Formats: sequence, C-alpha cells, structure tokens
Amino acid sequence: MAKNTQKIGWIGMGRMGFPMAERLLKAGYDVSIWNRTRAKAEPLAKEGGKIVDHVSELAHVDVLFSIVSTGKDLDEIYFGKNGITANGGKLPPIFVDCSTIAVEESASIREKLAARGIDFVAAPVSGNGKCVKAGKLSSVTSGSEKAARAVEPIIETFAPRGVSYVGEGDLARICKIAHNVMLGVVIENLCEITLLAEKAGVPRHAFLAFMNNSVMGSIFTRYKSPALVNLDWTTTFTPELLRKDLDLGLELSREFDMPMPVTSTTRDVLQTHFGAATLKPDPAKYLAGDFAALLETLALAAGMKLTSENKNIPTGLET
Repeated sequence: MAKNTQKIGWIGMGRMGFPMAERLLKAGYDVSIWNRTRAKAEPLAKEGGKIVDHVSELAHVDVLFSIVSTGKDLDEIYFGKNGITANGGKLPPIFVDCSTIAVEESASIREKLAARGIDFVAAPVSGNGKCVKAGKLSSVTSGSEKAARAVEPIIETFAPRGVSYVGEGDLARICKIAHNVMLGVVIENLCEITLLAEKAGVPRHAFLAFMNNSVMGSIFTRYKSPALVNLDWTTTFTPELLRKDLDLGLELSREFDMPMPVTSTTRDVLQTHFGAATLKPDPAKYLAGDFAALLETLALAAGMKLTSENKNIPTGLET
C-alpha cells in the first residue's frame, strides 16, 4: 500500500497520543480514533479524525496504533470483555503499540495476537508532547521485520527524527525502559548540579544556559530548562510514571544480573519526592504535576527555598 492510503486506527488520547494522531491527520492519513473519554478525542474531528464510540469499530482498519499508560490497560483494550478482539471477527493485520510497558506484558500480548494471525510491532517513542509538535520525536521498533518495515513510514510521520528497528520480539521494550532509566538519572543529577551551582551563587538560568551550550547539552536538558528556571511543573511526565519505569529497569537488572547502583539510588531519591509531596496542600495534585518538580524536593533537603526566576528561556523546540 502506498503511503497515506492506509486506514489507521488510533487508541489513546493522552499527552502523547493526541499530538501523534494529529500529525497523522495533518499528513493526510485516514484516522479513526477511540479513547475511553470521548471528549478528549473530539477536537481532532475538526482535522478529519473519525471519532468512534467503541474500540470494536476500529476492526476495519489496516493498521491499529495504541499508546496507553500500562500493560494492564493495553491487555484490557485488546482482549477484555469489550476489547477489539472480543467479537472474533475481522481484525487489523498489524497492531502497533507505542506504550512503555513491561517486556513480559508485551510478550504475552504478542503471543495472544499471534494466535489470531496478527503481527505485533512494539514501537515506543522518545520525547514528550511538545517534542511531537516540534517534530523532534523518535521511535524504536521490534517484532517481525517485515511488519515493522511496513509500518515504518507511518511511524516516521509522528517520529521524524528516526525509527530504529532493533530486532525480533520485544527488544524495543528493553530499549525504551533503558531510555527512561536514563531519563530518571539525568533529571535527578541535573537537579542536583543546578542546585549546587545556585547555592554557590550562580542563577539557575545562567547555569543551565552554560550547560545547554556545552557538550553535555541535549534536547532533553534544553526543553526542561524553562521548568527548572521558572518552577513550572506543567505535566509532561509524572513522577509516578517515572517510578514505574525505574522499577521496570531494576526488574530487568535483577533478571540479567546487571548491577545498576546509580539507577537504584535514583529510584530511592525519587521516592523521597512522594514523601515530600505530603507537605503540600494537595499532595495528589502535586504528584500529578511534572517529574521535574523533584528539584523542589532536593532543594528542601539542601535547606534551600526556591523562587521562580521569571526568565524567558528557549526550549530548543521552537519552530
């Protein structure tokens, strides 16, 4: 099938799913969308998205994409009482999942889909919603190489920085878990050194400008700098999701007898953030904010009281 002629099904309208599906629509794809909360998907109807009431209505598509929070959610959407496979009729020949889930969960799903003659491509992505909109997203894929290559042009529409095929099965899950472990380690250390510099007298914006211009700068350090400078905890990724991913990494470390002391320490530091949240007027709301708020927890441990520097900081995602 030529590019843009496939009928695409999309499951998941969260902070990532919405802009990813939006890019497909803008590229001219025929996209049918299901989300548990229909209202979250409805804005895409203006861009040509076909919003459906039941996930079973996606059975007619050529490729089915999903991006949800947990493996349990994915399994329920695929195989639950009201899941897409429940009626036993015609199904898309390729399912592509962009979620971050455990290897074992993914392997179980793969096995159940294979029994129905369906190819399953694991295709987790690197970046956040702002990266999607700026065209800075990338992806890693695994599964049948034939199936992965077939859907690669579609994935490149929302992940134009590149799609890396890494092999059969669920190796892409390993890569994404490792990626998010590094995410946790980097944000924890970035917060540490930023506070160290500030306590010594260097403003956060000045220190981070130096870091971002150095060999250590990255897309990640640049787009997190405004949050760290202005204490803006608008959610891109929650502490709870980061904790889940660090736990997945540590589970793999035990399975493969791979010592990961830095990851273990990072996980412990992150846990203190959950304790520190109890000091806030609304702990649940605070923990629903961005994981970069770890800066405040580390500042508390250092006896520092932070204030916003109110600086207009470039994110590196400007277009």
